[in-house]
Amino acid sequence: MGRLAVVGKHQTLGAPAPETPRADVVPLDVVDLGDHVRLYRHGLGDDIAAHEIDHAGHLRALATLGCDRVLAVSSVGSLHRDLPVGSFVVASDFCGLDQAPVVADDARRHVVPGFSADWRARLVEAWRARSGAPVVDGGVYWQTNGPRFETRAEIRFLAAFADVVGMTVASECVAANQTGLAYAAVCVVDNLANGVADAPLTVEEFERGAAANADRLRRALDRVVPELAG
Repeated sequence: MGRLAVVGKHQTLGAPAPETPRADVVPLDVVDLGDHVRLYRHGLGDDIAAHEIDHAGHLRALATLGCDRVLAVSSVGSLHRDLPVGSFVVASDFCGLDQAPVVADDARRHVVPGFSADWRARLVEAWRARSGAPVVDGGVYWQTNGPRFETRAEIRFLAAFADVVGMTVASECVAANQTGLAYAAVCVVDNLANGVADAPLTVEEFERGAAANADRLRRALDRVVPELAG
């Protein structure tokens, strides 16, 4: 069996200790923690915008390091009031209709994309057994281009077809599919999408939600990752 890769933001995964070795691959925002590899998709400073992420480069780097499966962690907005801030969702499908191609060569571009069913089921099982936090098993993730948030009209449209909205997971999953790595994602609801709540969404509200969820997520990952890395 290959190694586990955990992919997320600096804020949610936590900063690596200064002495933690960087993996000798490109991109350089990859750290080797022995039993698993951690990749910071937005950079160690969370300064790479969603539309600027090199998903194909990231997944190729993980494959080079011997990884065969990815546990992705993603901040999302909820499209429905009954999925509140603080929810953890292991999505089961996604929409990314207007996303640019991730890999363009003839050998790998024609994949049937999606989350890896067996790996996703293992993630749900481990999360329920180890994390100490409830999780929603299933739901549709809709990827928009970012880095802006969506309009109220856009959210009304998306809500008819999906449960959460974000800016990275669909493209990252396609890159994993094309590179041959199993992929599943835990989506963390950091805000209600624009127009779902009574008050308009603000950047400050999103940041408060993300900060409030970060410690809970790190504690859950500390319990789940050793199980999934074995």
